[in-house]
Amino acid sequence: MSLRDIPVRTLADDPTTLGDLAGDKAVLLVNVASRCGLTPQYAALVKLQQDYGTRGFSVIGMPCNQFAGQEPGTAEEIQAFCSATYGVDFPLLAKADVNGPGRHPLYDGLTQAADEEGAAGDVQWNFEKFLLDREGNVVARFRPRTAPDDPAVVAAIEKLL
Repeated sequence: MSLRDIPVRTLADDPTTLGDLAGDKAVLLVNVASRCGLTPQYAALVKLQQDYGTRGFSVIGMPCNQFAGQEPGTAEEIQAFCSATYGVDFPLLAKADVNGPGRHPLYDGLTQAADEEGAAGDVQWNFEKFLLDREGNVVARFRPRTAPDDPAVVAAIEKLL
């Protein structure tokens, strides 16, 4: 089964898949949080969506409260924060765990991918980024402190378009 086919739920709690949400687009999947020092990365994620969304690309965010409780809100609170503060217009999934025994099945596959230094395994913190090609293969993994507009991220996205 492709990562694009694993069942997920939208922030509105509707069942879907990455494939249904993104169609045949490349995807940058990011575990997000509203109360993190890295939360300002939302602005760059929105810009990526604006710059590349019409060229076969989509950002998809998955809120996660596993890192210091930095995403404690309800789905409605998360949506309101993202819309009002950053103008988020890309899909957001339901809050889920990305590590540990309750890890979402999507992250079982994602965390097998190595980062730019060759390390795979658990997600380190909020705003870890996984770039998937149109077939759902992980082609790049960027750790949390790598900004969404970092030249390496942008180059990897552009290579897929």
